[in-house]
Amino acid sequence: MKHRAIGAVLFGGGGLLLALAAGLVFVVTPAMTKLPYDLDPSTSVAEASNATFLQISDGNIAINSGNLKSTILVTPNRDATSKLTGDLDGDAVVWKVGQTVDRTDDKQLVSAYGAELALDRVSGAAVDWNGQFLDDTGQREQVKFAGQIYKFPFHTEKRDYEIFDRDLRSVRPAKFGGTESINGLEAYRFEQVIADEELKLDPSRVGLLLSKFSPGATEGKVVYNNTRTVWVDPVTGAYLKVREVQRKVLTPSSGDPTTLLDADFQYNEPTIAASVKRAKDSRGQLTALSVYAPIGLAVLGLALMIGGLLVARRGALASDGEARHRAFGLPMADPTETRVDGPAIRDEEREGGPLTDEIPPASTNWRSDDEPTVPTQRPAPGEVDQR
Repeated sequence: MKHRAIGAVLFGGGGLLLALAAGLVFVVTPAMTKLPYDLDPSTSVAEASNATFLQISDGNIAINSGNLKSTILVTPNRDATSKLTGDLDGDAVVWKVGQTVDRTDDKQLVSAYGAELALDRVSGAAVDWNGQFLDDTGQREQVKFAGQIYKFPFHTEKRDYEIFDRDLRSVRPAKFGGTESINGLEAYRFEQVIADEELKLDPSRVGLLLSKFSPGATEGKVVYNNTRTVWVDPVTGAYLKVREVQRKVLTPSSGDPTTLLDADFQYNEPTIAASVKRAKDSRGQLTALSVYAPIGLAVLGLALMIGGLLVARRGALASDGEARHRAFGLPMADPTETRVDGPAIRDEEREGGPLTDEIPPASTNWRSDDEPTVPTQRPAPGEVDQR
């Protein structure tokens, strides 16, 4: 009975471990491959050396040159996320994003923008939300975000994706370009090429630029080029490295064009190192919970279940052996006292008689005073008995 109880406990424990392994695979891992609600704020810094850029300061418009630093801060908006409804509830998160571009020599601000958008928790792509906006002119503008912006999907594939471009207010394809190593971590490289596209700017802004750089022109446009390359961790979809080679040119209807921006922005080394570390940590957690832990729990669970069956079987065999021993073995000793076991009876205590079970002792003397020592042979018929 004891073996059966131990076997049942082992078998039940093994089944519990198997259920836990399944839970890690089908419940915990999918939950980990989603953007969390409690994401820590993250900062990325890109630098451009020897850049040419338009700078407006105290009402003065000028084309300057120097080193620039772009800083992007991403912060989750938990309050807005908690108010999402419909299809977005539980499947999207709201992020607040801000970027500043500063000169590295005198720390003066060159440009800035702010945005708020909703992202799908699995794909990382922007989703339609009525609270989204973009402000890069000092006034909020309703913009329909789409595609990948600050993140790629978990388990990124080797295929083309669409990346949202802030200047164009729309998406453009980013082609898969191969696999590279970024600080020892495998990364997928995607490249988006934007060539000679006209920016849709407010006419007043274009007129201001024309009045400064092409006073004789009555019309003009700003032509935009950008080669954006992103290196993505294929497991988490996080950006490990980003490079943007941007160029904006004011093209008047008459007169010479003016370069408004010519800069090669790239993540600096601290940003790359921090991005790689975060990706490695996330990879380790995902691998441990989705691969190693379920396999270990499953193996241990099966071992316990098999052990429980063996222990229970041993108990059953032992019980059967005892039963067979009782059925076919030697008889149990009769507790009733036998005569051999009883006390000796003296001769004077014996009771004789025809119904007694006592056997009188055999006589050792066959001779009788009334009979001859040796009995004679019985005479044959017709003969006289002679003595």
